[in-house]
This record gives sequence, structure tokens and C-alpha cells, in this order.
Amino acid sequence: MGTKTVGIANQKGGVGKTTTVISLATCMAELGRDILVVDLDPQSNATSGLGLPRQEGRSLYRALLNPMPIDSLIQKTAIEGVDLVPAELDLAGCEVEIARADEYLHCLAKVLRPLAESSRYDFILLDCPPSLGILTMNALTASDSLLVPMQCEYYALEGLSVITNLLDRIKQSGANPRLRLEGVLMTMFDTRTNLAEQVVKEVREHFGDAVYETLIPRNVRLSEAPSFGQPITLYDSHSSGARAYRFFSREFIKRARAHAADERPTEPVVPQDAPVAAETAGTTVEAAETAEAVAEPTA
Repeated sequence: MGTKTVGIANQKGGVGKTTTVISLATCMAELGRDILVVDLDPQSNATSGLGLPRQEGRSLYRALLNPMPIDSLIQKTAIEGVDLVPAELDLAGCEVEIARADEYLHCLAKVLRPLAESSRYDFILLDCPPSLGILTMNALTASDSLLVPMQCEYYALEGLSVITNLLDRIKQSGANPRLRLEGVLMTMFDTRTNLAEQVVKEVREHFGDAVYETLIPRNVRLSEAPSFGQPITLYDSHSSGARAYRFFSREFIKRARAHAADERPTEPVVPQDAPVAAETAGTTVEAAETAEAVAEPTA
């Protein structure tokens, strides 16, 4: 599987979007993956949450207006395996200028294409603003798939239908025919309330297997970590939030592998006289993945 670009978006704010970007990146890095986080939100929360200061001229602002290699914008973070293209407040004004450009929906795709084709990273995670503006549209046009974090409350249901409808329109318009729904992640799950259970049930009824099995709990330590400029895996590695995101990272990688397999050319048909061999091979793969999960270190 080459580099996969994933947009993390929800136009409703406060659903755990940036927390999911940071936590997923760091947990996948623990599993040996190389991750690039691209902060597209002018609020720069992913930038500060990974411990980097906001610096003028270090965002994608100029690159989006005049497509250019972004290597000089990539910064190392304190987490081995996680790099970052930071954001700055000027990105808010970038939308107005991008709107005047030719093929304005493809500005980000042009910038990221050489990096994706180089396979330097396993995943590029795009942290989108909490809106459906031009930056978010650019992110979806540049992405292979869309991950939607959703808070376990009823108001969030409306936002989920809006973002999935937008995905369909981008595909059907031809702006990005390959875009698919990577999955829906339920966040801020409160085990003390029936409401959270009801919301999860309703979302699963509508979106089926697209909803991840992992539920991210409402956790004070997750809320505290950004103020210290640390991901939850560094701030409190043994918290329920850190454990949940570690489970989610494994589920996310497994699903990404499955999607990559679906997109490959059709394999040759297995001869009818070899069903046992085919079944054994499948069992071996499952056993290997189980062994890999057991062998992976847990903090």
C-alpha cells in the first residue's frame, strides 16, 4: 500500500476532530508508520497540539496560491515518525484568493501529489477547518478517503448527513471520483448516559460497517493534553483516551489495508481443486495479523 491521503473533516466544531488527527497520527507512529499531518485550520490547533509554535510563513498559504514543493514547510515533531505542515491565521484569508484561481478545488491536490507519489509517508492526514469552505473542499478533492469524527449527541447527526452528502457531490461532479468514506468514528462517548448508546445505535443503522467498532470515551485527560502541547500518548499514556485511540489506530490500519485490497486489480481465480489451500492462506493471514497485534508494544 502506497501513501494514503485521508481528510479528517466535520463542519460541526467540538467533535474531537483535531484530537483524532493528533492521536491517530501518534498511535500509528507507535506501530511503525510514517505520518504527515497537514494542518489546514487557521486556528492552528493541530500545530499547537503537537507542540509547535505558530510561525508566519510556515503554512501552506503561499504553496496553495503558487503550487510548489512543500518539503521546506515540513517540520519534525517530538514524536518519532510524525511530521507536520503547520497552520497560521493567514490561512483564513487564503480561501478568498484561492477562489480566484483556475481549478481552485485542485490547488491542494497539486501541492500534495509529488509527496504522495514519492511514498515518503504511509499516511497523510489532513486536519480540515470546522466548515465547508474552500479549504475543506480542497482537502476532500486531494484525499483518497474521508474520516468523519462524530460526537455522540443528536445534533451531530445533522452534521454527519451534510458532510457525507458533500462527499457524494464531489465524487459525482468528477472533482475527485476516487473519494470514499473511510469511516465514521464516534467520539466523546459517555457510558453514563443512554443518549450516547442511542446515538451510536442510530448511526450504525444508517451507516452500517462504515462506523468503527472503537468508541472514543469522554475523557478529561484527552481535553487537558492540548494545553500542554502533547498528544494523549505522551501526556497520559495509560488513560482511557490513550487506550481507545491505540485500539482505533489498529482498526484504522486494518480497514485501510482492506480498502487498498479492494482497489487492486482482480486476482486470478483460484482453481476449484484448491479450496483448502485458499482457506489455509486466509487463516494464516489472520493469524499473522493477530500475532502482530499481540507483539506490538502497549504503553
